[in-house]
Amino acid sequence: MLTYPSIDPVAFSIGPLAVHWYGLMYLFGFTLAWWLGLRRIRAPYSPLNNTEQLSDLLFYCAMGVILGGRLGYVLFYDLASYIAHPLNILQVWRGGMSFHGGLIGVLLAVWLYSRRIQCHFFAITDFIAPLIPIALGLGRIGNFINGELWGRPTDLPWGMIFPDPAAGYIARHPSQLYQALAEGIVLFLLLWLYSRKPRPMMAVSGLFLMGYGVLRLFTEFFRTPDAHLGFIAFDWLTMGQVLSIPMIGAGVILMVLAYRRAAK
Repeated sequence: MLTYPSIDPVAFSIGPLAVHWYGLMYLFGFTLAWWLGLRRIRAPYSPLNNTEQLSDLLFYCAMGVILGGRLGYVLFYDLASYIAHPLNILQVWRGGMSFHGGLIGVLLAVWLYSRRIQCHFFAITDFIAPLIPIALGLGRIGNFINGELWGRPTDLPWGMIFPDPAAGYIARHPSQLYQALAEGIVLFLLLWLYSRKPRPMMAVSGLFLMGYGVLRLFTEFFRTPDAHLGFIAFDWLTMGQVLSIPMIGAGVILMVLAYRRAAK
């Protein structure tokens, strides 16, 4: 059994300004996505022609992640609380970002950018899909540092006691680290290796949706559902799983359409 290492959520302070690790994880994630994107634009099948287009695209996506992720969390996970305290919506350093909301925000941002440069929407989603997982994994590390989204009780040797009284001071799965490994490293390797060769348009995007959906569906079995939501159904189905199931279906459809088009 392990004890949570009590990491200060504030990385450093500059006068009255406190810089939180959670926010830095997003900064590191976008920086790594930019670095990986520099490697992908060298490929002959890249829809982007230069680093300026890459920087512009990532700026659009960053806005989509932040706005969509926050609004998605408000709408999907805790709407009543934020209606009662609307100013809390601005307190993003406390956590509370929804991947599924962020995904919607990114898709909207990509659609806008694709129109700007007159490029096919799915050509760009195929390009950015392998860049996303590392940022997702770092976001989960931020959740761990915040001591939030801990897992279900366990008696395994790596069970961890989190300091939040709501966690009951009992050993729990460090589910944030499970999801960092699955959504970050495993999904990145899957997409990066698959996209190293030219693939039919929509195939990489479809694999991302399927891969993330399946991995999120699995890791949610180790994560405690949000206290104000609980299980959605069957005493095991969480909101994260409910939102991931359509992703798997959409990913399968994109993969099938991609290879059917390629076959023709």
